[in-house]
Amino acid sequence: MNNEKTSATKINRNVYRYFKENLGIIIAFIVLFGFLALNPLTTHSFLTSHNMFNVLRQISTNMYLACAMTMVIILGGIDLSVGSIIAFSGCVAAACVARHGMPIPAALVMGIVVGIFFGMFNGFIIAKTTIPAFIVTLATMNIARGFAYVYTGGSPVRVVSKAWQFIGAGYISIFPVPVLIMAVVLIVTGLLMNNTRLGRHIYAVGGNVQAAAFSGISVSSIKFWIYTYSGLMAGIAGIVLASRMYSGQPTAGNGAEMDAIAAVVVGGTSMAGGSGKIGGTIIGALIIGFLNNGLNLMNVNSFWQYVVKGVVILLAVFLDFVRTNKK
Repeated sequence: MNNEKTSATKINRNVYRYFKENLGIIIAFIVLFGFLALNPLTTHSFLTSHNMFNVLRQISTNMYLACAMTMVIILGGIDLSVGSIIAFSGCVAAACVARHGMPIPAALVMGIVVGIFFGMFNGFIIAKTTIPAFIVTLATMNIARGFAYVYTGGSPVRVVSKAWQFIGAGYISIFPVPVLIMAVVLIVTGLLMNNTRLGRHIYAVGGNVQAAAFSGISVSSIKFWIYTYSGLMAGIAGIVLASRMYSGQPTAGNGAEMDAIAAVVVGGTSMAGGSGKIGGTIIGALIIGFLNNGLNLMNVNSFWQYVVKGVVILLAVFLDFVRTNKK
């Protein structure tokens, strides 16, 4: 009985801490959701179950990236290569099925391996040299995109298999498969960040690299594995996106890294490193997703949507700047 009370108290404290830490963005999300639900231009279609699941499906690939990007940014780094890794991993997996006749499970493994390879490549260089992560991942962004174009000849790789399409466009009961994959990714990332030594070391390295090194933490090892995890998430996102589009597209993932960074920053993770929570990233990704959905439902010109998202990101970074300076 006492153990049950202790567990309940701990859960209540965690819930309270979560809402306290993310109060600002929770309010922002509620305001945005309420505006779209009550807006005459969107109210007829926004609250339907079809639209809600559609939004969750659309943000799923961004959520995969944002989970890893949260860890990368807390570490004090950045990963600009994930959008290009999406393209190449999706093209490889699709080609393995359509061109080489491989079984779908084997093709999925190949796509994931591509993502892991580029993540390890980023992690190795960043961990073993003093080259900034921005430069390394910028170079990898071009390399992976170039490989995607070379591998496909610049043309989409179409896959007509229904089993392939199930990954990105199928349902299990009423739930889209990408949303269920997203739930698994969120649980795994949350456990890694909050219940493992790796998670504690991420915050330590992001907060003060020298202090972390002096305390016996292998900084290079932490960097290597976090960028590898980022590559893994990009590989999964590439496969899901290629399945949803029924083809591997060398142009896929354009700007995906910016959407992931936006979700992380809007979710309250500091670009200076050392602080941030996966719970905030979830809300940040939902804000970006519902913002895109609402603008589409209101028939806002797609060019203006870029402007709106840019303003939201800038505002989030400014609020982070104000909060950091107050401390």
